[in-house]
Amino acid sequence: MDWSPNRARGLARLAEFLPAAGRRYADERNHDNGPADGGRSNVSQLSPWLHAGLMGETEVLEAVLARHSPHAAEKFIAEVFWRIYFKGYLEQRPAIWAGYCAGRDAALAAMERNSGLRTAYAEATEGRTGITAFDVWAKELVETGYLHNHARMWFASIWIFTLKLDWQLGADFFLRHLLDGDAASNTLSWRWVAGLHTKGKHYLARPNNIARYTAGHPQGPLSAEGLAGDAEPLSEPTEYSRRLPDLPPPVTAADLAQPFALLLHDEAAHHAALALPAAPALVIGASRPEARSPGTIGTPAARFTAGAIAGGLAEAEEAFGCPSIEWREGEPIEPLLAAAGVDRLAVPYLPAGWTRDALAPGLSDLAEQGRVSTLLNPLHRATWPHAKAGFFGVAKQIDALLGGCGIGGG
Repeated sequence: MDWSPNRARGLARLAEFLPAAGRRYADERNHDNGPADGGRSNVSQLSPWLHAGLMGETEVLEAVLARHSPHAAEKFIAEVFWRIYFKGYLEQRPAIWAGYCAGRDAALAAMERNSGLRTAYAEATEGRTGITAFDVWAKELVETGYLHNHARMWFASIWIFTLKLDWQLGADFFLRHLLDGDAASNTLSWRWVAGLHTKGKHYLARPNNIARYTAGHPQGPLSAEGLAGDAEPLSEPTEYSRRLPDLPPPVTAADLAQPFALLLHDEAAHHAALALPAAPALVIGASRPEARSPGTIGTPAARFTAGAIAGGLAEAEEAFGCPSIEWREGEPIEPLLAAAGVDRLAVPYLPAGWTRDALAPGLSDLAEQGRVSTLLNPLHRATWPHAKAGFFGVAKQIDALLGGCGIGGG
């Protein structure tokens, strides 16, 4: 698979996948056929480009619905909305992310004090547990930065219920290595497997299920002997209350009438998906992949992030005929604006998670002065209020959301 971190490659991958986005996807999406070229043509593999903002969910949905009927593409459309749902759910409960970070740090500290835990963690993350399927996935993740979604569920279940390792350490391992290391999707998916997202409902990986859906893998069917056959879901003492934040209104040309700078960040690395109503006088790149974790970020993930921002800056320069500059960690942003003679900043929405943690403090003064215009995808704005509890609340609104946002001719 070509994981080139640019918009052109993301759009090319979308075009490659479109023929399979209908009934084939519905029938074959759970099969993990391995990372060999063409092995995963049954799934889109678009998540790295979507996470980086090199393309948007709206254009993906429009392309799919131009090729397939809503009924034929129902399963794929739902998967796109799962991404938006997780974002909206975490926006309404940002304390879940703070709780995860605190738990992760405590688990890392506990591991430093316990040689047995360190050994078990090393065996798991290096693919030396003796559970063939799990070890294959651990090595694939580190080497490529990607895992099939079904494999992510199996891996998390084995990590939690068979290896009995702290789920937050597993979520951190994923976040350090995944090209699409998304705070919402990753954290909430691990919580779902553990039984924390939908309380009391967890996911137990089964050897026969793994063998069935990895039959087409180059090393498959993958064996997974010795898995926990029965386990209680995890529980936690904290109840996370829900409150939808005040979402920013649509940004108009009048809001950006004065010369402004556009900020590109790790979850919005390209201007094309932002539908700007006016052209910026300056483009600023702010990449903070190290904010994902206290640990070292995997090489594939770090390269993808750096390449996405670098390419986004270069393409914005060409599109708008304006200069670009990097906003480096630890330096104030105000002098960058002043040097370019611009007063306002257009900022793609900073979602709950590591991107917000890394960038929001440095933008707080500008925001308090009313000099920040926040860009929020209309489909996200429309969908997030429905992400109150389980996915069903969003799923039953999908047709109305597509129509209301003018997607697919609705």
